[in-house]
Amino acid sequence: MKLEIVTPDNMVYSEVVDEVGIPTSEGRIDVLPRHIPVIAKLMTGDIMVKINDQIEHLAVGSGFVEVFGDTISILTDQAINIEQVDDSEIEEAVRRAQDALEEGKKSDLNEAEMNRLEAQIRYAHAQQVARGKHR
Repeated sequence: MKLEIVTPDNMVYSEVVDEVGIPTSEGRIDVLPRHIPVIAKLMTGDIMVKINDQIEHLAVGSGFVEVFGDTISILTDQAINIEQVDDSEIEEAVRRAQDALEEGKKSDLNEAEMNRLEAQIRYAHAQQVARGKHR
Protein backbone atom coordinates (compact mmCIF):
# COMPACT_ATOMS: atom_id res chain seq x y z
CA MET A 1 0.00 0.00 0.00
CA LYS A 2 1.11 3.56 -0.59
CA LEU A 3 0.85 6.05 2.31
CA GLU A 4 0.91 9.74 1.43
CA ILE A 5 0.72 12.49 4.04
CA VAL A 6 0.23 15.99 2.68
CA THR A 7 0.18 19.35 4.49
CA PRO A 8 -0.59 22.74 2.95
CA ASP A 9 3.18 23.24 2.56
CA ASN A 10 4.35 19.96 1.04
CA MET A 11 4.30 16.17 0.84
CA VAL A 12 5.57 15.14 4.28
CA TYR A 13 5.60 11.38 3.79
CA SER A 14 5.30 9.05 0.81
CA GLU A 15 6.22 5.40 1.27
CA VAL A 16 5.06 1.89 0.49
CA VAL A 17 3.86 0.44 3.81
CA ASP A 18 2.49 -2.81 5.22
CA GLU A 19 0.16 -1.41 7.91
CA VAL A 20 -0.95 1.98 9.24
CA GLY A 21 -2.72 2.88 12.51
CA ILE A 22 -4.66 6.14 12.20
CA PRO A 23 -6.57 8.20 14.82
CA THR A 24 -10.01 9.16 13.46
CA SER A 25 -13.14 10.74 14.90
CA GLU A 26 -14.68 7.24 14.93
CA GLY A 27 -11.73 5.74 16.83
CA ARG A 28 -8.37 4.38 15.81
CA ILE A 29 -8.35 2.34 12.58
CA ASP A 30 -5.68 -0.07 11.41
CA VAL A 31 -5.35 -0.23 7.65
CA LEU A 32 -4.02 -3.40 6.07
CA PRO A 33 -3.86 -4.40 2.40
CA ARG A 34 -7.28 -4.77 0.73
CA HIS A 35 -8.96 -2.55 3.34
CA ILE A 36 -12.45 -1.34 2.47
CA PRO A 37 -12.69 2.23 1.14
CA VAL A 38 -12.91 4.83 3.91
CA ILE A 39 -13.16 8.59 4.21
CA ALA A 40 -12.84 9.80 7.79
CA LYS A 41 -11.98 12.83 9.87
CA LEU A 42 -8.38 12.61 11.07
CA MET A 43 -7.87 13.49 14.72
CA THR A 44 -4.69 15.02 16.11
CA GLY A 45 -2.53 12.16 17.34
CA ASP A 46 0.11 9.66 16.38
CA ILE A 47 0.19 7.47 13.30
CA MET A 48 1.88 4.10 13.49
CA VAL A 49 3.50 2.95 10.24
CA LYS A 50 4.78 -0.59 9.78
CA ILE A 51 7.25 -1.34 6.98
CA ASN A 52 8.96 -4.74 6.80
CA ASP A 53 8.47 -5.39 10.56
CA GLN A 54 9.94 -1.95 11.39
CA ILE A 55 7.65 0.56 13.10
CA GLU A 56 7.75 4.33 12.68
CA HIS A 57 5.64 6.92 14.48
CA LEU A 58 4.47 10.20 13.04
CA ALA A 59 2.57 13.01 14.76
CA VAL A 60 -0.27 14.63 12.83
CA GLY A 61 -2.71 17.47 13.30
CA SER A 62 -6.35 17.31 12.33
CA GLY A 63 -7.50 16.72 8.78
CA PHE A 64 -8.94 13.94 6.63
CA VAL A 65 -7.96 10.41 5.66
CA GLU A 66 -9.01 8.49 2.58
CA VAL A 67 -8.36 4.80 1.98
CA PHE A 68 -9.07 3.71 -1.56
CA GLY A 69 -7.53 0.78 -3.39
CA ASP A 70 -3.89 0.48 -2.42
CA THR A 71 -3.54 4.15 -1.42
CA ILE A 72 -3.93 5.84 1.96
CA SER A 73 -4.09 9.62 1.58
CA ILE A 74 -3.86 11.86 4.64
CA LEU A 75 -4.51 15.58 4.32
CA THR A 76 -3.54 17.39 7.51
CA ASP A 77 -2.58 20.82 8.75
CA GLN A 78 0.60 19.52 10.46
CA ALA A 79 2.72 16.39 10.35
CA ILE A 80 6.18 15.34 11.45
CA ASN A 81 8.17 12.12 11.45
CA ILE A 82 9.07 11.86 15.13
CA GLU A 83 12.44 10.32 14.26
CA GLN A 84 13.48 13.67 12.75
CA VAL A 85 13.17 15.70 15.98
CA ASP A 86 14.79 15.34 19.38
CA ASP A 87 13.21 15.44 22.83
CA SER A 88 14.28 19.03 23.52
CA GLU A 89 12.50 20.28 20.38
CA ILE A 90 9.32 18.48 21.40
CA GLU A 91 9.47 19.79 24.97
CA GLU A 92 10.02 23.32 23.65
CA ALA A 93 7.01 23.00 21.32
CA VAL A 94 4.83 21.88 24.25
CA ARG A 95 6.05 24.75 26.42
CA ARG A 96 5.46 27.35 23.69
CA ALA A 97 1.97 26.01 22.99
CA GLN A 98 1.06 26.02 26.69
CA ASP A 99 2.42 29.56 27.14
CA ALA A 100 0.49 30.79 24.10
CA LEU A 101 -2.73 29.22 25.38
CA GLU A 102 -2.29 30.77 28.83
CA GLU A 103 -1.70 34.19 27.26
CA GLY A 104 -4.72 33.68 25.03
CA LYS A 105 -6.93 32.94 28.03
CA LYS A 106 -5.85 36.25 29.61
CA SER A 107 -6.68 38.27 26.50
CA ASP A 108 -9.80 38.85 24.44
CA LEU A 109 -9.10 36.34 21.70
CA ASN A 110 -12.05 35.17 19.66
CA GLU A 111 -13.23 31.56 19.68
CA ALA A 112 -11.48 30.68 16.41
CA GLU A 113 -8.11 31.90 17.71
CA MET A 114 -8.56 29.99 20.99
CA ASN A 115 -9.42 26.86 19.00
CA ARG A 116 -6.21 27.32 17.00
CA LEU A 117 -4.16 27.59 20.22
CA GLU A 118 -5.84 24.50 21.66
CA ALA A 119 -5.05 22.62 18.43
CA GLN A 120 -1.38 23.57 18.84
CA ILE A 121 -1.41 22.04 22.33
CA ARG A 122 -3.00 18.82 21.03
CA TYR A 123 -0.40 18.57 18.26
CA ALA A 124 2.47 19.18 20.70
CA HIS A 125 1.11 16.43 22.96
CA ALA A 126 0.73 14.13 19.94
CA GLN A 127 4.45 14.60 19.31
CA GLN A 128 5.17 13.55 22.91
CA VAL A 129 2.98 10.46 22.58
CA ALA A 130 4.58 9.44 19.29
CA ARG A 131 8.07 10.00 20.74
CA GLY A 132 7.18 7.83 23.75
CA LYS A 133 6.04 5.01 21.47
CA HIS A 134 9.17 5.37 19.34
CA ARG A 135 11.48 4.42 22.22
